[in-house]
Amino acid sequence: MRGTTTAATEASGSTAKMGIQSDQIRASKMLGSTIYDVQNRSIGSVKDLVLDKDGKIDEVVIDVGSVLGVGGKFVAVKMSDLKADNNRLTLDRTKEQLQQMAQYQLENANTGAGTSTSPTTGGHLGR
Repeated sequence: MRGTTTAATEASGSTAKMGIQSDQIRASKMLGSTIYDVQNRSIGSVKDLVLDKDGKIDEVVIDVGSVLGVGGKFVAVKMSDLKADNNRLTLDRTKEQLQQMAQYQLENANTGAGTSTSPTTGGHLGR
């Protein structure tokens, strides 16, 4: 039949739609997610994602040690250091190692970085 595509055609053709893979995670699900160490212990949660000029996730800001948002600090790790598997984030570091890292500032008072709001009509990353 013309004009009709079957599931087999879509799966084998260039019009096939890809779905999320087991080693991927959606940004909306990543924010606030718990991060575990390799011994399956909670070591922090994702506070924010820092994008590079090309729009790729450069750093993941982790909230370490806070209870209900009080008493912790933010640290940053490279996205490549995290392992995402079936919507679970694992980092090969201990909570103690994260607590010893330098504190990460989400805003820079000298440059204004991190303080601007999203544009209403879309930005132009990497241009």
